[in-house]
Amino acid sequence: MVFDELRQGISDIEFLTNPNVGEVRIGCPESLAFVSSAIIDRLSRRYPEVVVRVVTAQPATLEFRELRERKVDLLLGRISLPLVDDDVDVEILFEDRLFVVTGSRNRWTRRQRIDLAELMSERRLLLPANNVLSSLIAQAFEARGLDPPRECVSADVHTRLHLLTTGRFLTFVPDSLLQFVAKRWSLKALPVDLSIQGPSLGIITLRNRTVSPVVQLFVESAREVAKALAGRSQSCKS
Repeated sequence: MVFDELRQGISDIEFLTNPNVGEVRIGCPESLAFVSSAIIDRLSRRYPEVVVRVVTAQPATLEFRELRERKVDLLLGRISLPLVDDDVDVEILFEDRLFVVTGSRNRWTRRQRIDLAELMSERRLLLPANNVLSSLIAQAFEARGLDPPRECVSADVHTRLHLLTTGRFLTFVPDSLLQFVAKRWSLKALPVDLSIQGPSLGIITLRNRTVSPVVQLFVESAREVAKALAGRSQSCKS
């Protein structure tokens, strides 16, 4: 911890000398690559000499090892509050929602209203059972007296996106991801009311640890991206 504070103190001095130079290390799950890329792109346009190092981490499963061992400055992830850990601070960036999503060629896209029970026999792409989204999806089915879905395919986000384009599968996608991939991958959110709040998108930092000014620049860029996401989400509702 002492050496970590010393390193950050040196970084602060370097930032005062040249505010366009520095390094930020973030932990982020692969499923948030589209969001983190948008943040990094915004940051790099303003501060092109800032170095960003991304470490694959899973904040959603509450494994804060990388943060506690100071391998990263912050974690970007989906968060289900409240957290019981008393050594971390959480800043919520975006209140997410979950959608049932499929490819634009799927027959369900022609419907204006769909009950969740109608989709029980459809081919589904799901995340591993230990993922925070999986438990929320199960809750949505159980609230309607339905058996939780069993996946036809369990895969990472990139594989699921590729399979969705065939129009043969359904999956569950958070709003913060859908906004980045819907147009690019020709995906459609189906008119299904899941009646559940998705896990919030947030930043986790170690409590009582002073973050460098460069890390603060990353956080500010993350807030701006989240604000843009929220604006587009409100536009879709209206």
